[in-house]
Amino acid sequence: MVHIWNDPTEVPRDFGPTVVTIGNFDGVHRGHQHVLAQVTQTARRHNIPAVAVTFDPHPAQVHRPESAPELIMGLQDKLEALGSTGLDAVLVMKYTLDLAAMTPLEFVRDVLAEGLHAEHVVVGHDLRFGAGNGGDVGTMQELGEKLGFSVQVVNEFGAGGFPLHHDGDADRRCSSTWVREALSQGDVVTAAAVLGRPHRMRGEVVHGAARGRDLGFPTANLSHDSTGYVPADGIYAGWLIDESGTRWPAAISVGSNPTFDGVSRQVEAHVIDRPREAVEDFDLYGQTVAVEFTRRLRGMVAYQGPEALVEQMNLDVAQAHELLVRG
Repeated sequence: MVHIWNDPTEVPRDFGPTVVTIGNFDGVHRGHQHVLAQVTQTARRHNIPAVAVTFDPHPAQVHRPESAPELIMGLQDKLEALGSTGLDAVLVMKYTLDLAAMTPLEFVRDVLAEGLHAEHVVVGHDLRFGAGNGGDVGTMQELGEKLGFSVQVVNEFGAGGFPLHHDGDADRRCSSTWVREALSQGDVVTAAAVLGRPHRMRGEVVHGAARGRDLGFPTANLSHDSTGYVPADGIYAGWLIDESGTRWPAAISVGSNPTFDGVSRQVEAHVIDRPREAVEDFDLYGQTVAVEFTRRLRGMVAYQGPEALVEQMNLDVAQAHELLVRG
């Protein structure tokens, strides 16, 4: 069981000593995973808990909301991904201007040393923290000497298969920016390679225009406040995971339905290969589901009427079935 705390005051007094790392961890990609692996390995070696400190909302959403990047994942998925790395606990700090104003000393003393009883701190080589991002690796090492913890610096792309080699990007560092770039182009395969798993969105299934049902392709429409980066418009093969954890193969549409002059972007998943007896009873409305993107099948196209669209949708479903079910 992974403990989740929202403030240092929630950490039990007798919890610790600990091995701690700090980061936004948007995407919990392979670079993050490499650092987190060092955290858990160090913790097991010393037989003490491994803890990650992260922030919600993302600092960029507080400091520059007008230009903050779209997040790769929501908090729930981030916590699940962090928990899957072997951590014992995650401290989610509410990011505010008051927190941002803490000096490096105040943050490390109050959160790491006194809050989490850190004995070892593991950080990436490009660490920045404290007011104005004034703290770096050297600062952390100096504070460690004063406050009684050791500091381990990890090169996120120097070992364990890093950097990720892909299409000539032999020296490219795994990063959240790279994931967003790939998703913005609909390249969910590269995004999955950097993430170490398929990209996913999560949201409540809501009622839509019901055009898919009318055409014979009922869809689960995600609400507009769903979390996760929305990839480029197009049709994708992927999976819908319902609240019970059942994974359903799906053809996923991202876009504004140009055949019907749609204007707002919508993410909707048509579940394929449902048992015959489940077709009529298959109702996901009101459920919070996850949608995973495996491969982009094509871009979004405006067709000359419903007949041409239905013909293409049959081809899309057949291709998705071939990829997902037959492999």
